[in-house]
Amino acid sequence: MGLYSFGMKGYSRKDTIAAIATAPGEGGIAVIRISGVKSVEIVQKIYSGQLSQYKSHTVHLGKIYETTKELIDEVVVIYMKGPRSFTGEDVVEIHCHGSNLIARKILQRLVEEGARLAEPGEFSFRAFQNGKMDLLQAEAVQSAISAKNELALKAAEMQLQGQLSGKIRYLQKQITDVTAIIEAWVDYPEEGLEFATEDEIKDELEKVASALKSLANSFHDGKLISSGLSLCLLGSPNVGKSSLMNALIGKERAIVTDVPGTTRDLLSEEIRLGELHFTLTDTAGIRQTEEIVEIEGIKRSHAAAKEADLILLVLDVTRGLTTQDEELLRKINGSKTIIVWNKIDQDQTPPFIDAPNIVHTSAKELMGIEELKKTIHEVIWHGKAPDKTGIVITKERHFHSIKQALSLIEKALLDLRLSTSPEFIAYDLRMSLHALSQIIGTNVTEDILSSIFKNFCVGK
Repeated sequence: MGLYSFGMKGYSRKDTIAAIATAPGEGGIAVIRISGVKSVEIVQKIYSGQLSQYKSHTVHLGKIYETTKELIDEVVVIYMKGPRSFTGEDVVEIHCHGSNLIARKILQRLVEEGARLAEPGEFSFRAFQNGKMDLLQAEAVQSAISAKNELALKAAEMQLQGQLSGKIRYLQKQITDVTAIIEAWVDYPEEGLEFATEDEIKDELEKVASALKSLANSFHDGKLISSGLSLCLLGSPNVGKSSLMNALIGKERAIVTDVPGTTRDLLSEEIRLGELHFTLTDTAGIRQTEEIVEIEGIKRSHAAAKEADLILLVLDVTRGLTTQDEELLRKINGSKTIIVWNKIDQDQTPPFIDAPNIVHTSAKELMGIEELKKTIHEVIWHGKAPDKTGIVITKERHFHSIKQALSLIEKALLDLRLSTSPEFIAYDLRMSLHALSQIIGTNVTEDILSSIFKNFCVGK
């Protein structure tokens, strides 16, 4: 792959690229990264030291100058000779004072001397091109950067270390070994070759299918870990949804009044509960109304509830179960709903509801909030949190490839039991290998590469 299309433009890997690798804004330091065959030559033109004479992986103090020889900043320069670098190419990092203006001026000087501004993810793409990491590990780089909780970071680190890649390659080897035997049957039928019995082949493929099923099933947990969840507060006006939102996030985010219909639009807040990241949405109270703006808010409430990963249906214990509440109970998805009887500080006994997940709270007095958080986790994880040391699938792309490979393995097993011609069995096994290879990038289209790396941040 000598040429790769970033954003519909073709760029040669012979280019030397540069970008600011640290986040925008002011800080202690900023880092400008340069990678490519002319990295040393280009930096040398703006740097006071003798960069070309430095040993690889050494750190040096020097100065960066304007074309007018005016000082831009005193910097630390790190030289990493390829292939012992992140990209596998000659890499230079310039560490300057953490002013966005200084960093941009240094970057501009590098461009003036022949570097090209890097596209999003281009450093990681070059690492992939140069065999420093496979595609799955490259994706894990961005996952680690964007991780919003400890579980997401742990999953990304395990993928970055190659644990999932190793699992995929092991399964590929098992499939390849079986495919070789079956293809020998096809190529030399008259020889009566039998490197393994049919039962042994079935047993091997069943083990592969079981491992693929386990990976596919991990996607439920992996998606929750990596993408976060949407949590929707639903209920009639004045049941305490806004108060409950404030109690969960620990601050006065939503306006709380006794006037029905105060919340007319969706109000969202990013929160963490334990090890998970949530988008918590307070919705307009559900009721019969003729007010146009409130009607639109109620429509949005229903839409938010439908799309949410989890619904907190808030009921007022002092009112009991109203006709509006009963209608909501009929409409919502009970498997993803927690019934929250609010205002229990009023010493009222809530009526019976036949539902699996019911919690009693007083948002105003902060009663039952910890129990609600505990129930949220139990419902999300179906009663059991994932093993932190286990391999999980976090990407939709990986999940679909694994499901495709699993389907082909199961088809091959069925054909073996039906004594189907081995040519068809061998074809399905080769296609399963193709599906798995797309995960680690040994057989992947440029469109897939483009869709992956365009989501990376610049400088990574």
